[in-house]
Amino acid sequence: MKALVYKQVGQVSLEERPTPKLASPTDAIVKLTKTTICGTDLHIRKGDVSTCAPGRVLGHEGVGIVDAVGSSVTRFAAGDRVLISCISACAACEYCRRGMHSHCTTGGWLLGNAIDGTQAEYVRIPHADCSLYAVPRGVDEASLVTLSDIFPTGLECGVLNGRVQPGGTVAIVGAGPVGLAALVTARFYSPATVIVIDTDPGRLEVASEMGADEVIDSSSMSTDVLVKDVRDLTDGKGCDTVIECVGVPATFELCQKLLAPGGVLANVGVHGTKVDLFMDELWAKNITITTRLVDTVTTPMLLKMVQSGQLEPGQLITHKFRFQDVERAYETFSAAQEHGALKVLIEM
Repeated sequence: MKALVYKQVGQVSLEERPTPKLASPTDAIVKLTKTTICGTDLHIRKGDVSTCAPGRVLGHEGVGIVDAVGSSVTRFAAGDRVLISCISACAACEYCRRGMHSHCTTGGWLLGNAIDGTQAEYVRIPHADCSLYAVPRGVDEASLVTLSDIFPTGLECGVLNGRVQPGGTVAIVGAGPVGLAALVTARFYSPATVIVIDTDPGRLEVASEMGADEVIDSSSMSTDVLVKDVRDLTDGKGCDTVIECVGVPATFELCQKLLAPGGVLANVGVHGTKVDLFMDELWAKNITITTRLVDTVTTPMLLKMVQSGQLEPGQLITHKFRFQDVERAYETFSAAQEHGALKVLIEM
């Protein structure tokens, strides 16, 4: 089969690989029909994710058709159309019982990290009963690739960890796919004001179309001016929830300065280097800083929202590629501002 392989820092390539086989009674083999590229894949290519070694087939998102199942799989059978979760979970260990599927003792973020992933013609899914979801009838399958990761991530790591509440004020720093997913799902909880900050005017335009109350282009703005602008929009207090969706020191430091007393800084971005914590400014402000790897416990709810027409995840897909052009898709996605790219769809 063809598969996209992480070769070394800065290099991925399409190669011929053996088709995966069942390795456990709880496994399923899925034939991919659609997949995509995540910002985390770009972090892996940059060498920021030490757990992913060269030689790994990348990808942790996708939709496909079950090709084979192990003897212990009860919820799925060959021929079923399924959404693949970015997190594999046994549903029985201590962490799974606490809803922390990302820390499953025999699962977690395996695909495209510890085991071969979904940017391939076939993929082996461990713990298939808890790591796959049936595709609802009548739903646009292409749009569901965004429910493998970015929508659960934006909701769980950003909105829920950030304690977005009715009447609250929210700032989202970074209007990439996950930041926009956080924007859309924040609206489920009726905040009074959502401010989106980015350096890309095109992404800010999309954020406005998707429901941001205010957008700020920070490309030529000092931190002090940016902080003042946010405070001017929030009666001088700052924001109750600040969601960091970039993963670099400058944006994490900015988020600390945007917090209102009692506020929550919800980190979503993947950080490849240390950041500074301004404890001298924050110690008396009753603030909370949260971190989280997505657990995908909200995926069933998100699927119902899509099925009912209350969530339209396909609006984040801006580019489409055939799988044989996946290397070109990486170049497009890694230069997102130049190409106006949000989420790229890769069709088999």
